[in-house]
Amino acid sequence: MSEIVADTETAILDAALAEVLTHGIRRTTASDIARRAGVARQTLYRYWPDVQAVFAALMTRELVAGLPARTTAVDLGAFVTVLVDTADSIRRMPLIERLRDTDPELFARYILDRLGSSQRAIHADLSSRIAAAQASGIVRPGRPDRLAAMVLLMVQSAVQSAPLVEEWLPPRAWRSELAAALRGYLGAQP
Repeated sequence: MSEIVADTETAILDAALAEVLTHGIRRTTASDIARRAGVARQTLYRYWPDVQAVFAALMTRELVAGLPARTTAVDLGAFVTVLVDTADSIRRMPLIERLRDTDPELFARYILDRLGSSQRAIHADLSSRIAAAQASGIVRPGRPDRLAAMVLLMVQSAVQSAPLVEEWLPPRAWRSELAAALRGYLGAQP
């Protein structure tokens, strides 16, 4: 990929992020994004077939960028801390907060109807991390892809539904309970 292509893609996605944060997805158009990016609308369409594809690429970029750097966890507690820190960071992303407030049907689509590129990327990352943690003896045996799928379901639900239960689970308690759930699930089984 040439530097110009990468710069143009980045400019378009940065513009899409700014527009979505300002107006929400439903009120953001390809024209709005192109204007903010300083490109022609036709340029945007050279990279993505429609504005929904731009939004999908934006979500993938932002969520994958939120994944932590590779580290070697020394115990289950450290491994779970990385997962909870990542979930909390994603939960507090301005893009996630804005979409939760203005476009909740988008979340429903990814919970009920389809897996997106970002979920697939996160699942692959989790599978790899779980396999490494299993090799170190800190996560219980089992197929890493299956364990990763369940962790993804647990964390995705916790992230997306956190505001619904905030009266019972304020942020600190949310972190603590998510950590307990993940430790219980990933820890050695009797």
